[in-house]
Amino acid sequence: MAGVIQQSIFDALSATFDPSYLVVTNESHQHNVPPGSESHFKVVVVSDSFVDQRLIQRHQRVNRALATQLNGQIHALSMHTYSQNEWIQKGEAAPLSPNCLGGGRTVDAAK
Repeated sequence: MAGVIQQSIFDALSATFDPSYLVVTNESHQHNVPPGSESHFKVVVVSDSFVDQRLIQRHQRVNRALATQLNGQIHALSMHTYSQNEWIQKGEAAPLSPNCLGGGRTVDAAK
């Protein structure tokens, strides 16, 4: 069941990009936040409106589309933006999210 923020992200991206594929995943449970939080999200947006756009342009467009949501309680947003052809070339799969390092903790390279 989608939360309120997750649904508002989905609705805003749907309206802005008319995507052929869209997934909004609440990854908050993978982080050190209270149960039921909506603070960490991953979006996969496949839209031909991204054709001939650099990655930074795509991310700027997503940020503009989600300005209201990003001005609230969202702490992190992972974006994967593809044209339909790029999505097919990627095997219709987005990269997995990395494990959370716990906010402020660093990886000890000596281990």
